[in-house]
Amino acid sequence: MSRSLAILYGSETGCAQDAAETLGRQARHRHFKTKVMAMDDYDKNSLIEEEFVIFVCSTTGQGAEPTNMKKFWRFLLRKNLPTDILCDLNCAVIGLGDSSYKKFNYPAKKLYKRLQQLGAHTLIERGDCDDQHYLGLDGEFIPWSQKLWETVMEKFPTDVPVIPDEVLLPASFRIEFVTDKSVKPKPQVTLEGEFDLTVKQNTRITAQDHFQNVRHVELTSDHPDFKYEPGDIAVMMPQNLVPEVEIFLDQLGWSEHADKLIEITPSNEDHVLPHHWPTTMTFKDLFVYHLDIFGVPRRSFFEMLSYFTTNQDFTEKLREFTTPQGQDDLWSYCMRPRRNIYEILFDFRPFNIPFDYILDLFPPLQPRSFSIASSLNVHPKTMELCVAVVKYKTTLRRIRRGVFTKWLCKLEQGNVVPRVRITKGTMTLPSSTDIPLIAIGPGTGIAPMRSFIEERIFTGAKENILLFGCRYRDKDYYYKDQWKEYIEQGKLKVLVAFSRDQEEKVYVQDRIREYASMIWDLIDNQQAKIVLSGSLDKMPEQVAYALKQVFMSQGGLNAEEAQEYFNFMMRTGQYQEECWS
Repeated sequence: MSRSLAILYGSETGCAQDAAETLGRQARHRHFKTKVMAMDDYDKNSLIEEEFVIFVCSTTGQGAEPTNMKKFWRFLLRKNLPTDILCDLNCAVIGLGDSSYKKFNYPAKKLYKRLQQLGAHTLIERGDCDDQHYLGLDGEFIPWSQKLWETVMEKFPTDVPVIPDEVLLPASFRIEFVTDKSVKPKPQVTLEGEFDLTVKQNTRITAQDHFQNVRHVELTSDHPDFKYEPGDIAVMMPQNLVPEVEIFLDQLGWSEHADKLIEITPSNEDHVLPHHWPTTMTFKDLFVYHLDIFGVPRRSFFEMLSYFTTNQDFTEKLREFTTPQGQDDLWSYCMRPRRNIYEILFDFRPFNIPFDYILDLFPPLQPRSFSIASSLNVHPKTMELCVAVVKYKTTLRRIRRGVFTKWLCKLEQGNVVPRVRITKGTMTLPSSTDIPLIAIGPGTGIAPMRSFIEERIFTGAKENILLFGCRYRDKDYYYKDQWKEYIEQGKLKVLVAFSRDQEEKVYVQDRIREYASMIWDLIDNQQAKIVLSGSLDKMPEQVAYALKQVFMSQGGLNAEEAQEYFNFMMRTGQYQEECWS
């Protein structure tokens, strides 16, 4: 065997990519010539020539595959592929997901089955990492990877000893300071399907004394190819705030390098920079636009940091965090109090981080996805968002702010938001304007519902029902003036649940039961479509339960029949949901 290994990932938020990179380091310690890349970046025609491939894929939306594995997955689904085309391939598959979602790890499960159908030999059972595990994804990833390498080393033995974990592998990239004054920084690369949008408006739409800051953001584009459909999603890359990056560099003693030009090159052909990264930039811009230095790190960060601390006790503690036995301590130290990378670095001083290892140590910034809250027909050349600013207090009594929304709050009219990508959501409009729409969107789940309702009213549909839930009528009733206008025009019926405006809490599921007769008539007699969006938590389950109660009380169904009726609505797309944790 050539001891060549490809590790291919499908990753939406960076979890699967991080897991793939971790497996890549483990493979190199075992003398495999290893390349790690997104499935859609891989030359799929080379798959039949591979001897060993590890697939790592996360789940997005309601059981959908990540964007950067869609093309690869469509290739594998081709009907003309022979059933033995991958008979020479040894492989392993691990999925990353959240078991609170109905379609837990569906992409990994389907990929595992399809590879077997095409003749591939799976070395071990599929791994199913679950974010609901008390140790998070590592609860399954660590034991699965240990079992994988035990199996692999038996099947592909080598006389060369495994490189010990405490030995640092060569850096993946080289960072060199540019002394040639004629060389200038290169702009970020904008890929096909990405758009630079200009901020037209960025307004708080919750009351000033409300605990949550929710923003209505309007972004514009004159690009002829800029378009989206109701239910689509905007994928946006955050930036770190320049003043905070300057403080970070100062604390690390790197301020003198901030404005110097650097050039980044892969150390070998198996490593590639992300597509949108320029190869030449200032040292400070590397941290402003590309590296996540204020996020809560994954276990791999502690693994890499252990090589650079100069205190042996700290080195041992960091390595303990990467072991199965150290996961409880890691949870207590980092995950539970939400310690970020910046804080952790200073808990383990002194350290010596060679510049070449910066990209191995610090994870890349990852894009965030938001449901679009507007209809392009109603707002030409404009995309609108409804975004809640992430801000909370940890067990350490420290205020935390989300990396993206912290940056979002600072955007002003005329600022440019670069490289926005549009992807398809999991919900769609009814096939006809004659079919009623029941849109359920508590909180910022209102975003896609607003896009649906605007589009429906633009196209002349009049049977539109909105169920919206919030805390107070006067503090967080988003877009109430717009709904009032539609109501007065006879184009919309709104059922609102203000949970805190009275002594007894009222939620959207309570409104469903209250208007049971109307809702049953719309669903059963008029084939109304239901779309639901909002926080995962308990809300989707409680809405589903309320609907099944309606089926029983108004349709005369028993519990089993009501469940089957609901299942049928899901199978046919009469009921669709898009929720997030």
